[in-house]
Amino acid sequence: MKFTETLKKNYEFQRLYHKGKSAVTPYLVVYARRSKRAKNRIGFTVSAKLGCAVQRNRVRRRLREIYRLHEAELRMGTELVVVARARAVHSDYHQMERAFLSACAKLGLLREAPQ
Repeated sequence: MKFTETLKKNYEFQRLYHKGKSAVTPYLVVYARRSKRAKNRIGFTVSAKLGCAVQRNRVRRRLREIYRLHEAELRMGTELVVVARARAVHSDYHQMERAFLSACAKLGLLREAPQ
């Protein structure tokens, strides 16, 4: 993730949950908030309710890869938290990718195509 730093502290996640805008899809929830930084910051949350460690890590790896492939399409200076929902465990990669992009579009995070 070339243009991105990760969120690690609990208070950073809590700030986004309370003060950020959210977009909900059947597979995930994206919380976003503008920041004054030049880079994006992202965190991933996959609850223990979703399954064993193998399933949670698979979902987390997929989310990271989806973000990595599409990070150049996102506006800079944004903090994001992506929360996986129960359907994400049994969904395929393309469903999660469409869900992530649609949530980002709802939040206005996608850059306009150059003309």
